[in-house]
Amino acid sequence: MSTVIKPAVFQRNIGAGSTSVSERFADYAATFDIERVPNDVVYLAKLHLLDSFGIALASTTREFAQRALMAARGLAGEGSSPVIGMSVRLPMRDAAMVNGALVHGLAFDDTYTAGIFHASSSAVPTMLAAALANRKSGRDALAAYIIGIEVGTRIAKAAGGDFHVAGFHSTSVVGTYASAMIAGRLMDLTEQQLTHAQGLAHSMAGGMREYHTDGAWSKRIHPGLAATNGLTSAAWAKHGFTGPRTCYEGKYGLYNCMTDQSEPDVDACTYGLGEEWEIINVAFKPYPACNWTDAYIDCALAIREEHNLQPDEIESVTAYVHKDQMAICEPENRKRRPQNSYSSQFSIHYTIAAALARGRFTLTEIQPAAFLDPDIASLSDRVSYEVTDSTLFPEYFSGAVSIRTTDGRELSHSQQYNRGSDLSPISATEVADKFEDNAQRAVSERRAKRIRKAIMGLETADDLLELDSAICLASD
Repeated sequence: MSTVIKPAVFQRNIGAGSTSVSERFADYAATFDIERVPNDVVYLAKLHLLDSFGIALASTTREFAQRALMAARGLAGEGSSPVIGMSVRLPMRDAAMVNGALVHGLAFDDTYTAGIFHASSSAVPTMLAAALANRKSGRDALAAYIIGIEVGTRIAKAAGGDFHVAGFHSTSVVGTYASAMIAGRLMDLTEQQLTHAQGLAHSMAGGMREYHTDGAWSKRIHPGLAATNGLTSAAWAKHGFTGPRTCYEGKYGLYNCMTDQSEPDVDACTYGLGEEWEIINVAFKPYPACNWTDAYIDCALAIREEHNLQPDEIESVTAYVHKDQMAICEPENRKRRPQNSYSSQFSIHYTIAAALARGRFTLTEIQPAAFLDPDIASLSDRVSYEVTDSTLFPEYFSGAVSIRTTDGRELSHSQQYNRGSDLSPISATEVADKFEDNAQRAVSERRAKRIRKAIMGLETADDLLELDSAICLASD
């Protein structure tokens, strides 16, 4: 029998006069002044909001969105909070739950690659619910959103992708703490209450990655759970419930319990906080698939275009993948034959094959007509993978593809930086175009433009009522 050696438990010396990570975050949130935020950061934040709302609208056309709405409505009935792109209002936490599923459900939402964290998928529904419930201005809402992104990305960065390695979904885990800070700011919590809110969130953070085995829908609910738990944590802290102040660095804190690091870099949580802006490093998604596949799709499309390559000219395809990205590679029989849309988005075999077959990878390529297409299936059978260390993972989601043609040519392409990241950015125009395409799958061009105007003018809005009215079809 082998002996399992557990890493030494790491705990910073937090004495009565010391400041814990949660206390530093609380001070940051309580004293945050959006007037001190650079204009380009505020503008970028609005682009992330625009992107998120567009994805949520596109999601309403899918079966999972309707089932989520039915489940939430069946639990607690209707309420006053908007569900993006729906004609029903729900109680605040139920609306946040469904909205989280809408933003994240198409695997098209922004990602902080340094921590494998979908930053906006819980931040947006939390901000929307709490700002409306507390009658906050658009500027207040923007400030809270930026706080949540800056806190959440740093929590994720300190783990460096190890939540995923340990089997936890970083988006669900980290989003709970970040959402507590967003809600706490919009509920006017004191510094002490904000500290307790994080401690309470510590008892609620979770989300397991077993969904990768069969493409189950459970991943879609994780951001909504994070938003709901963040709202709950803030509300309970406001009314006197306490939580541990060492929820990150303690013996039973986040990093000791949910990573295998013997000495996590908790200083990364607050390094540069208030001076450097991690939102700049949150990547927009170019494709509706797992972020890990994006660079491989780009590589396949680049080879196809450069060589005018046709599917019948392809003998074999090899993708070179980091050892910690096997979730998109195994088991190969299932990855080559995805049985539903979600499985297709998390398959290196399918995404490469679809891109090579169709010269694109859009929301159309995750529909049954695509993943059941025999031409794509034939190409999927010719795709395999090899493990490589020549990658910047997890800081960036690199990709490399090699294709052997039927006439003996070896064609290859590699991409170090995933498109949408800081070193391979997507332009503001591309984000706006993505929003229009996504939004108009669900609503009219006129309504889409109204939503866009409300979001991009948020910092001058006295409240969120125009945005509320624009996104909720029940307002008609």
